[in-house]
Amino acid sequence: MVAPVNAPSLYANALAPFLAEVQNLRPADAEVFDAHTHLGLDEDGRSLSLPQLLSQLDDAGARRACVFPLHDPERTPAYRVPNDRVLAWAQESEGRLLPLCRLDPAEDPLAEGERCLAAGARGIKLHPRAQAFGFDGPEMEGIFALAEAAGVPILIHAGRGLPPVGNDLVDLTLRHPDVVLILAHGAICDQGIITSRLADHPGVLYDISCFFPLDVIELLARAPIERIVFASDPPYGLPASSLYMALRVAAQAGLDEAAVRGLLGGTIAALFDGHGLPSVTPPRRGRSITLSGRLARVYGYASLAGPAIFMGSPEQAQAMLDMALAACRDPDPGDVGEALEAIEAALSAASALLELPSEDGARAAIDLVYRATIRAATELPDAV
Repeated sequence: MVAPVNAPSLYANALAPFLAEVQNLRPADAEVFDAHTHLGLDEDGRSLSLPQLLSQLDDAGARRACVFPLHDPERTPAYRVPNDRVLAWAQESEGRLLPLCRLDPAEDPLAEGERCLAAGARGIKLHPRAQAFGFDGPEMEGIFALAEAAGVPILIHAGRGLPPVGNDLVDLTLRHPDVVLILAHGAICDQGIITSRLADHPGVLYDISCFFPLDVIELLARAPIERIVFASDPPYGLPASSLYMALRVAAQAGLDEAAVRGLLGGTIAALFDGHGLPSVTPPRRGRSITLSGRLARVYGYASLAGPAIFMGSPEQAQAMLDMALAACRDPDPGDVGEALEAIEAALSAASALLELPSEDGARAAIDLVYRATIRAATELPDAV
């Protein structure tokens, strides 16, 4: 008779080596400030409560975070109800959460923005995919002007699910030289166009809430490290997982301690604490990525498994995990043998967790797969 899987123990044991790495890589007493978190309920069924978010921040040793509503079913009119909820939850957090108001450009955004800023909001959140808008309409000029006048940042979803919006967003931003933007998800919707055309704009930040570490690695070759900020996107991501990615990417790129501290929280803290943004230096990475061929195979398969789990396709996820595990079984691992062993252990645990009939098992599996892909993508020092 096969003994039942103890999911918490299996997850904890597989997670332990990654947590040890974080302890070794994180500078002592470095502030972690998450630029991208949510509270409330989303139309897709996901939700996050105040105690849950604070617990997730604690797991990453994060002291503060920006927070804003999800795509709430009660968003009409003008996101007023979810905005008020987030403002109230932020007050309950004893200063740990800095609220941003979410605006819909089609529903009186200026009045709602002014109302929320007067009530304590510290910035504005825009989501062009969820609200289905572009950046070439007159309402966007008004929102950007409002943020400039109030001296608050605008955080914009710039991740998956968008048509080509880079040029319109850049044109709008260049007309507002005093605006501060936080472009979410590494601006992967149009990373090349946005980072190139906004290279000289003084107030454009990029948050690293990305599922694929190569997006963040490449961002370090395109943008100054002083404009890249830590973020995790709960409930879709976890602060502790994103912290692991931030530290591994930073180590691979050879960032010095000051740069790592800025990435983890120093830059975004300076912005919200009224000290302004730091001066920039040239991007810290070269244009090439050094990656073991053996680990590249593992990365390729494992990076397909995570999204399959997330989208509710366990059979596809298991097929990709099986291929990733096969790539780990290598009698001639060269200089990446230790990494292959660690990755194999994490993926094996993820495979077992995925067989459990619970959402907790799937979430734990996603976390382990994510960390395994990060290790595979960042094992060797980069070519700088």
